[in-house]
Amino acid sequence: MSDIKAIYNPDTVSFSWGITAPGLTADNGLETAVMLSLFADRRAKKDDMLPSGDDRRGWWADAYAEEQNDFFGSRLWLVYREKQMTTVLRRVEEYAFEALTWMVEDGVVQSVNCQAEVIRDGVLGLTVTMTRGNNLATKYRFEIFWKGN
Repeated sequence: MSDIKAIYNPDTVSFSWGITAPGLTADNGLETAVMLSLFADRRAKKDDMLPSGDDRRGWWADAYAEEQNDFFGSRLWLVYREKQMTTVLRRVEEYAFEALTWMVEDGVVQSVNCQAEVIRDGVLGLTVTMTRGNNLATKYRFEIFWKGN
């Protein structure tokens, strides 16, 4: 089974679909699932500090989830305007792990490891390592622009 390949544009923080003549590009790996899990906005928890206003965002279909607390996306959007501090990096790792845990629970991968770092002023680096059977690991690296100081 494969997905339609999603292509992430960090400059605009948006996605587009891969196109290969004569149609859409297939993704037979985990990349699209990882990107959508990380960069779709999960609904903020009641005790989360919101960047502005009272918009808790979230995926509309979460209201119809068959399992309680089975939410789509991540809460990474909550930190994009925060200061580049170690405590914020730990939250980035927590939010990324939270968003990808479903892959372990569903048996898609054996483990998930998330590591965040400041690459340079205004740029957050996130490395995700997915381990499958026979200890085969796949790494994904993302650079996310930070609007905080």
